[in-house]
Amino acid sequence: MTRVDLSLPLIVALLLAAGLVTLSTAAPGDEFTRQLVFLGPAAVAVAAVLWAGRKRIVRFAPQIYVTSLVLLLAVRVFGTTVNGARSWLYLGPLPGFQPSEFAKLALVLALAAALHDRPIRRWLDYLRPAVLIALPTALVLAEPDLGGALVLVAIGGGMVLVRGVPLRHVVLVALLAAVAIPTLVVPNLREHQTARIVAFLNPGADPQGAGYQVIQSTIAVGSGGLLGKGYGQGTQSQLGFIPFRQTDFIFPVLAEEGGFVAAVALLLLYGLLFWRLVAMASECAAARDQLVIVGVLVFVGFQVVVNVGVTLGLAPVTGITLPLVSYGGTSLLSTLVALALAFTINRDRFADW
Repeated sequence: MTRVDLSLPLIVALLLAAGLVTLSTAAPGDEFTRQLVFLGPAAVAVAAVLWAGRKRIVRFAPQIYVTSLVLLLAVRVFGTTVNGARSWLYLGPLPGFQPSEFAKLALVLALAAALHDRPIRRWLDYLRPAVLIALPTALVLAEPDLGGALVLVAIGGGMVLVRGVPLRHVVLVALLAAVAIPTLVVPNLREHQTARIVAFLNPGADPQGAGYQVIQSTIAVGSGGLLGKGYGQGTQSQLGFIPFRQTDFIFPVLAEEGGFVAAVALLLLYGLLFWRLVAMASECAAARDQLVIVGVLVFVGFQVVVNVGVTLGLAPVTGITLPLVSYGGTSLLSTLVALALAFTINRDRFADW
């Protein structure tokens, strides 16, 4: 009988607790209460993943992927626009949800199935994974949701690289990207996307506009000092200088009120989470199991790195939330289900297919 390691659930519980404490001061009231309520459906979904087991989940990977595409197409027809992106679906009296979050999980399962028995050796071998990545990415980008699209591309790229690609392919793709980004991508960016890049390079160029978020965020992080200003005492956060402080910019709230110590403690918890996922992947003998866990690692890790990078002025604003900490029911649900999926794959690694 395989011994079940509970270190991953413990780390996740600590991150959730840190998130709820921070959210209670960043967005006291209805949003904090709703986040607590969201934990109920999330717990049910996690229990369902644990009950289903690796064999059932992997068997239905194609159906899950197709369902995610159908939901993304439904957004194009029936979706609701929030913050400039038509990315939400509302089904009757139920709370709205973002199908793009479901698409990230579906892509992990679909790519693991596509890559595990077919190593990449020739350029033609990229066709299947490229199509699997491109379909949901294009639909999410059309919403437009740049942050969600970037996460999908990161998941796909990370899983393909881990599966193994010839070095000459990596070099050629890097050269093509170096040429295409300044000549094709940047000239075709939308006005608000260009403004975000300019604000990243020089926030002071538009301190009341595109650079406002980054300037206020870095002020909050720096003003926290070693031990912070105290719970609920952050001037930048409590006086409303930090925009989207309950979602994209929740890390500066924690850094201002808890200081350097609290910020580092949170990052160490994320580090432990990533380390445990890497260890879980290495414990699995099957390539498919390894790929699923690596996909979950990239899914969570990319969002953490980008979100914290944005709040510190080290990356352009992309609208990516901080997993397990930021407010958002769909994000909370997808992250917990993804981690439950990794846990289940590792738990059942010795079971028959």
